[in-house]
Amino acid sequence: MRHSVRQREELQGVYITNYYSRVNHIAHQHIAIDEYVLDVLMPDLTRHDRAPSAFLVYLAVWTALFRLEQRQAALSLQQLSENTGLSKSAVQAAIRLLKRRGLLKVTKASATAVPQYELVRHWLQRRAKR
Repeated sequence: MRHSVRQREELQGVYITNYYSRVNHIAHQHIAIDEYVLDVLMPDLTRHDRAPSAFLVYLAVWTALFRLEQRQAALSLQQLSENTGLSKSAVQAAIRLLKRRGLLKVTKASATAVPQYELVRHWLQRRAKR
């Protein structure tokens, strides 16, 4: 059976729409990121602090928390290293910077426990006051 050009385009559009909706629904989840993170925090960490690694670690923690739907997440250095493509020492340096800047809260149940990470989003408090 031969289809006209218009029919082929319509069929192709239906196929593409159905295929990509199914793929995105199954394999991909959109992660919401505050505008502040992209507009203010990214340039601040990458330009001012010259620490793009800190921004990558921040995004990795953000992603983990979003997917877990939790305020805190236990993440090892190995996990953060694999998720960012950074070395463990680069991840450690990034964590130190994020803690010093007041952007990340880290707690441990014991000296050898996997750290619990919580993002500190101070800009939300400022928005609420307005």
